[in-house]
Order: sequence, then structure tokens, then C-alpha cells
Amino acid sequence: MTSEKFVIRQAAPADAEALVALINELASYENLAQASRPNAQALREHLASDARPGCEALVAEIVETGTVAGMALYFFNYSTFLTRWGIFLEDLYVQEDYRGRGIGFALLKELARHAVSKGCERLDWNVLDWNELALGFYRKLGAEPMDEWTTMRLSGDALRRLAS
Repeated sequence: MTSEKFVIRQAAPADAEALVALINELASYENLAQASRPNAQALREHLASDARPGCEALVAEIVETGTVAGMALYFFNYSTFLTRWGIFLEDLYVQEDYRGRGIGFALLKELARHAVSKGCERLDWNVLDWNELALGFYRKLGAEPMDEWTTMRLSGDALRRLAS
């Protein structure tokens, strides 16, 4: 393990290919590679500053090489109970070779700063229940599991049926 310096910066549309590679690595790590179909062109469009709706991402870039070693991909959500904005962290991922160097912590810290600067009341995300390493990391930060909530999803044919 080396101590390469890294910077956390806002992702730009030009980072789409690097983000797609990280998304596919994450899918493989989560045993979901068969479900991963990210599209770099679509992501490039969604990261554009004028995209509506759009997404945003922070990237951890190794200073010496320019390698994008980690990401935090997110979007804004809204709490009706609080009438305040929040951020939903869709994916946090650090490449295996760069783990244990504080990159994940730095990404979350910068995302928290961004949330506070935008007046957000909370930062939400999902974590797989078998990922004890991640669960322990998040608990150390002060995150609390929302065990009383069940994530629901409509997709594919079921979504189209409801829409028709």
C-alpha cells in the first residue's frame, strides 16, 4: 500500500467513463454484475449542470496519476415532513487497491459539507445487509439504520403496467 495523495472534486460529464467503470466494479462486488448496465453517454448527460432531472457525483482522484479511485454518486430529494431538501447517496465506492486510505471517509465528509451548504437536513443511503464492513464504517460516523422502513421498487413491466 502506498500513500498516494488524492483530491475530492465534483465530477464533470467528462468523468462518465471512469464512473461507469467504478459502477461496474461495485456491481461485481455486490454480486450484481448481471444487473449492471450503465451507459456512459446517458451518465454524461445526467451529470451536465443543466440536466433536469440530473445527478451529481464526487470523485476521489489520485493526484499523481489522475486515476479516479472512488466515487459518491448522489441526487437531491425532498422531505415533506421537514419541507427541506436532502441528499440521497446512490452509490459510494472505492476501488479495492485504494481502500483503507481514508478515501471513503473523505468522500462522505465532502458530501456532508455539500449537503449542509445547500441547507439539506439529512443524507440517506442504502447498504446491503450482508456488508458488515460498510455497516460498521457507517455506524462509526454516527449513521443510524432505518430498520422500520422497507425499500419498495416498481420496475420493468410492473412499472409500465401501472403507468398505462
